[in-house]
Amino acid sequence: MQQIPLTPTRRAGRPEDTRPMHLRLLPDGVDRRPDWLTVKLPTGDGYGKVKGLIRRLDLVTVCEEARCPNISECWSHGTATFMILGEVCTRACAFCAVTSGKRGGDVDTDEPRRVGEAVARMALAHAVVTSVDRDDLPDFGAGLFAQTIAEIRRQAPGTTIEVLTPDFNGRLESLEAVMAARPEIFNHNLETIERLYARVRPKAGYQQSLTLLKEAKRLEPRSRTKSGLMVGLGEEMKEVRVLLDDLRAHDVEIVTIGQYLRPSLKHHPLIRFWTPAEFAELKEYGLALGFSHVESGPLVRSSYHAHEQAVAASAV
Repeated sequence: MQQIPLTPTRRAGRPEDTRPMHLRLLPDGVDRRPDWLTVKLPTGDGYGKVKGLIRRLDLVTVCEEARCPNISECWSHGTATFMILGEVCTRACAFCAVTSGKRGGDVDTDEPRRVGEAVARMALAHAVVTSVDRDDLPDFGAGLFAQTIAEIRRQAPGTTIEVLTPDFNGRLESLEAVMAARPEIFNHNLETIERLYARVRPKAGYQQSLTLLKEAKRLEPRSRTKSGLMVGLGEEMKEVRVLLDDLRAHDVEIVTIGQYLRPSLKHHPLIRFWTPAEFAELKEYGLALGFSHVESGPLVRSSYHAHEQAVAASAV
């Protein structure tokens, strides 16, 4: 499979891209984001309170680390997605803004307690917990996920819990540890179509991720399974439909679909912007397949409107 260079300044048969650096993050021939990708700047009392609480408890959020475009909306409404196991990921996926390194650092064993405290103080109805990949750990971080779920249950017993986990290198024992804690939603993102996996997620496997999702549902049938993907990396509509077919065939119940936005020139090029009409088409196709909920839109991210997704899926 031909690979796409990470930081192209000259492409075969095309003139050198002489646009300013920030414009090279956009597709060729595009000098600004479309209107439907406009986001608000972080403001408001709610935003400040969440930011202050996160700092006081020395916690990390994927909202900041992954440069989520919805941080203003979510934090202003008093919600956040907690990222455990440090800020350094042991993988270097071509789409992700999170810092990568060979080792993720020490495990903070007090972190689950602090996450539980933050959830209780924020009075969250639905808490989302994710992590960096920790391939340097024997259990790939599964134990700390289970402890975090337990702490949220202890300190905020009325809160439903969603975990967005790595693939644990396909290790069933790690998945079993997480599912034994019975999260209401188990989420693992497929991210992209199978053809692009070797380039976009070189240390992961398309079939391995699908198997992880199916096994999660088998281990704990009461948990809802969920996955997310991006578009704009070079995939075609028919390929995205095949991905959705595969997710349903592996017992996934909730899916999120959003627009890829290139974090920097070292990341995978942004090939094109998908239109709101195309996102609506994907939502219609997904619902026809039997997903209990499909969140599809340019600014959708895995934990965007997570509580509403959980409520909607439970009502089906």
